[in-house]
Amino acid sequence: MLKYKYSLNLRAIMLDKELVLNGIWFKLSIAQNPCMEALIMSIEEKIQELIRLNKEAELGGGEKRIEQQHQRGKMTARERIDYLLDKGTFQEIDKFVLHRCTNFGMEKKKILGDAVVTGYGKINGRLVYVYSQDFTVFGGSLSEAVGNKICKIMDLAMQNGAPVIGLNDSGGARIQEGVMSLGAYGEIFKRNVWASGVIPQISVIMGPCAGGAVYSPALTDLIIMVKKTSYMFITGPQVIKEVTAEEVTPEELGGAITHNTKSGVAHFAEDSDRAALDRVKELLSYFPQNFREKPPILECNDDPERTDKSLNNIVPTNPRLPYDIKDIITTVLDNNEFLEVQRRFAPNMVVGFGRLNGHSVGIIANQPKVLAGCLDINASVKCARFVRMCDAFNIPLITFVDVPGYLPGVNQEYGGIIKHGAKILFAYSEATVPKITVVTRKAYGGAYIAMSGKHLAADINYAYPTAEIAVMGPEGACNIVFRKEIQESDDPEKLRAQLIEDYRNNFASPYRAAEVGYIDHVIIPEQTRPMLIRALMMLKNKKASIPERRHGNIPL
Repeated sequence: MLKYKYSLNLRAIMLDKELVLNGIWFKLSIAQNPCMEALIMSIEEKIQELIRLNKEAELGGGEKRIEQQHQRGKMTARERIDYLLDKGTFQEIDKFVLHRCTNFGMEKKKILGDAVVTGYGKINGRLVYVYSQDFTVFGGSLSEAVGNKICKIMDLAMQNGAPVIGLNDSGGARIQEGVMSLGAYGEIFKRNVWASGVIPQISVIMGPCAGGAVYSPALTDLIIMVKKTSYMFITGPQVIKEVTAEEVTPEELGGAITHNTKSGVAHFAEDSDRAALDRVKELLSYFPQNFREKPPILECNDDPERTDKSLNNIVPTNPRLPYDIKDIITTVLDNNEFLEVQRRFAPNMVVGFGRLNGHSVGIIANQPKVLAGCLDINASVKCARFVRMCDAFNIPLITFVDVPGYLPGVNQEYGGIIKHGAKILFAYSEATVPKITVVTRKAYGGAYIAMSGKHLAADINYAYPTAEIAVMGPEGACNIVFRKEIQESDDPEKLRAQLIEDYRNNFASPYRAAEVGYIDHVIIPEQTRPMLIRALMMLKNKKASIPERRHGNIPL
């Protein structure tokens, strides 16, 4: 009697002449069951068919289109996933899905998996969900089937509390499917909104994104674009030319630099696909898996009690002289590492991520080098958005203040600086994460309040001895308060200079704010790092809430 072994992975192999089927051992006689050998051969054929289908699906649009993708300097959808995720962790879902369109001859053009690769895996050992649009298949266009695959991944990400990463390379809606494609976009948008503030969502633009394809990234937390190979716009250059007679190239209209400098739609512009994917990995290291968790704590080899005397000389004693606020930021953070976000947009406001004693923190700062650090429309939107994102994911906020006020001007007023400036007030007031503020120099008027003042529920407020906290600058204040005295003086300029200096020392001094508890401590600049870390450690178990409601009505 011959015995065969049949393994659970459907591979029929000879081993010890015993047959295992569904975990149970059987002894079968070929003489008694002549169909057994044919059955084993049939299963082997099915396995070979599965292997063939897997290879077919992995080819996407075929070798020719893959080569075209490489010639454009772009990785394929699968190559991007392989590079992004930890080796051997990717588990694909819906690999054999097909579109169901029967119009325009589409029933004869079906490719396994359609125009997106979806699944889950790990980045630095942490679970993530990912979808990667495949431009080699119908230009990455979104069909109902593609939409369903993406929605399934997003649902799993929300249910399991892990980030979702979208690698976008799509020409937009699949025209042949009409409203079915539009409906699929709507389902994705809805899930983007539902996931907002629940799990981190990162979009990487790695090719064209036009029409409806741009709205899903716009609803996510962070957008990374690749220079020269990616662009985003609602209507393309040709449509714009026909409607408005304006001529513009795709790069000028919606390229990576355009959206990183002019519109502020994107947060990073990287040189290559690989650099963009590296940026995803770096960003995720600052985020928790979801809103219920805190960001990961990394081992810190930078002394938390480290001081740096160079900080004593960064802020000029002359309040009119500029300096680079990033010199302070990088000096105090762990290993002097600062990941700036939107560095090309509204540079008068600096935002980004760093660590203090291994803990993730969000940094917000006015930049005296640009517009004297004034708050304008773009800076206000940039700041408010970043504050809300950090608060959503339990990332403490460290704010460095050197702000002379809101930027004056007709264009600013007509553009809605009142409404946009109020977004900062809303964001800081609503934030319940630890909030620590350092006033380095100017903090005047409403801008003093807006930049995480004690009155917006900041937990700890420090000030340097160089800080000036007042309704307005000493010059403006003296011109108003002492206008009559100055006009009637025998030497108005001398009197004015004396009054300004007196006002600066007596009314704009940080000690006046400290007298009433608006400043918790005036600190020596070189001690900034240990003071921030001590406050952060004190606040690490902070629990706070705002009045119960459906949701606030932020001034959009």
